[in-house]
Amino acid sequence: MTDNPTPSPGPLRLYGPRFQQDPAALYATIRREHGPVAPVLLDGDLPAWFVSGYREIHQICDDSQLFARDTRRWNMWDRVPEDWPLLPYVAHNPSVMFTEGPEHRRRAGAIGDALSAVDQFELRAHCERVADQLIDVFAGTGEADLVAQYAMRMPLLMVAWMFGLPEHEIPALVRDIALSLDVGPDAIPAYGRVQEAMGRLVAEKHDAPGADLPSQLIQHEANLSDEEIVLDLLVVAAAAQQPTANWIGNTIRLMLTDERFAMTLAGGRGSVGQALNEVLWQDTPTQNFIGRFATRDTQLAGQRIRTGDMLVLGLAAANADPAVRPDFADQHTGNQAYMSFGHGEHGCPYPAPEVAQVIAKTTVEVLLDRLPDLELAVPAEELVWHPSVWMRGLERLPVAFTPTYVASQTGAGVPSAW
Repeated sequence: MTDNPTPSPGPLRLYGPRFQQDPAALYATIRREHGPVAPVLLDGDLPAWFVSGYREIHQICDDSQLFARDTRRWNMWDRVPEDWPLLPYVAHNPSVMFTEGPEHRRRAGAIGDALSAVDQFELRAHCERVADQLIDVFAGTGEADLVAQYAMRMPLLMVAWMFGLPEHEIPALVRDIALSLDVGPDAIPAYGRVQEAMGRLVAEKHDAPGADLPSQLIQHEANLSDEEIVLDLLVVAAAAQQPTANWIGNTIRLMLTDERFAMTLAGGRGSVGQALNEVLWQDTPTQNFIGRFATRDTQLAGQRIRTGDMLVLGLAAANADPAVRPDFADQHTGNQAYMSFGHGEHGCPYPAPEVAQVIAKTTVEVLLDRLPDLELAVPAEELVWHPSVWMRGLERLPVAFTPTYVASQTGAGVPSAW
């Protein structure tokens, strides 16, 4: 009698409601059925590899010669329709996102140097002021949606400050960056408007330089062209907005729903750092990332990868890899080996993660200081996650609190269009 081998399961579709409802369970299923590197289908059933193993993602990010960043290497371009919803993630442009080798190091190095020039004490102080101003708008009402009215607004208001952006342009920029990060029909037109705004800003900084990121890039020894600066400012703005906003929102949610934080919620400061760190492990804002592209035929975790194949980096899945996942019940809260900011030369350039942490931590701390009896206005199970395979964030975070009188609820210093 001959045993019939069990056929390996076919590729999973990396889209649809299964990812919106319980992505962690689905990542565990993928790892159990396929191992750390799994065949998947993207929208339109285009094939790719989903990498859920921590060690394998580490290997990919360390070997930029074998697993390159330029999306033009993809071997499926002849099957991509013009209206493909993931086109904003893979359409090549000459920004730092898609450069490789020495050119990438030149561009990323300039961004890192410009961010290093940001005084983090000044950044925190400005963040405190803006957070107070946003809270002033709703503090007297006793209720708020902390996604729309707070978390989504803070990061780009900080980016606008670091960019030296004129105040009247901030609301439109925030709106268009949010649209450009979506997969809907408005994404590409919105990206064009953001690019035009950055072009005007760079032209203004040539004439009137200041202590801001565009001026730093203009003056940098890398001799960046205006086109390079515009495109790289777009990358910085996009990378700062949605991930940091979701980091803030997911942290507030954790602190309002997990009893481990309840006893310290009134004081807040003792546990905000712990909650921020835990969110990066458990509900990291950037769940999955496109990606890397094989420069030659190779093998990875027993799978045959062909030249030009796309590898989707499952950052959230890697964070949940049993081989590395910390046990938060045992207070392993200092472990920062998560993949949430990427890894290797294409990870977030230093000190971008530190800048994002200053913004997120200050934003949460000011909220808890101002509204110490903050609580969810709906049962926790009614909170709805944004329907995205790529980002992890709530659609709304309705809360209630004791109304607080403020001398002015106009949000002075916050653009009036908010």
